[in-house]
Amino acid sequence: MLALVKKEFHAFFQSSTGILIICSYLGLNGIFLWILDVPFNLIETGYAQLDGLFMLSPWVFMFLIPAIGMRMISEEKQSGTIEWLFTKPITEWQIIIGKWAAGMSLILFALLPTFIYGITLYAFGNPVGNLDFGSLAGSYIGLLLLAASYLSISLFASSLTQNSIVAFVTALLFCLFFYSGFEQLANLDALKFSGLFWMKLGINEHYTSISRGVIDLRDVIYFIALSYTFLSASKTVLKSRNW
Repeated sequence: MLALVKKEFHAFFQSSTGILIICSYLGLNGIFLWILDVPFNLIETGYAQLDGLFMLSPWVFMFLIPAIGMRMISEEKQSGTIEWLFTKPITEWQIIIGKWAAGMSLILFALLPTFIYGITLYAFGNPVGNLDFGSLAGSYIGLLLLAASYLSISLFASSLTQNSIVAFVTALLFCLFFYSGFEQLANLDALKFSGLFWMKLGINEHYTSISRGVIDLRDVIYFIALSYTFLSASKTVLKSRNW
């Protein structure tokens, strides 16, 4: 399985996808956080905090992570190399986890340069070092858990089709629904009596909670369960070839 992780990770950079994803993520964040006169702008807020990054990233990831995952299985199906993978001494579950781990490695690479933002705020804060590291760590953990969920959803979408564009659009819609769709359901008059239940099913409720710097086990379990559900669904789709 480790060989598959390395193969997938190297493939991102051999096709320039990895560089494009990292540059797009950092470029969009840089424009919104440092240049444009928007509520996300770190200079205009006047506070030594990275809230803008963690408010913006779920929406940026909603497009970039489906772009990472859309080809992982669909392209294998289209080219026929998925059959070659099945001949190797690895299970469907190992294939899914290997591809997911490679995608998460790329996401980690994209996040690492954002530590510069924290270092900058630490150095130029008044007083120097006026940065809430507990909240910052919690926000990064929440962002990683959110990315893991998005990638699991994207892998599932990729397993459903041979067309990468269809996989991208499907993953985007699924991520959008799980991030904010349940909140919209909770606001419907017919469902207001059970509004809290529907909100708890959505990603945003749990991501916002962790981003405050408080790591609640219930939020962590939610993200793990969501990721596991979609990864298991992807494995089931691959296994269905034998049915």
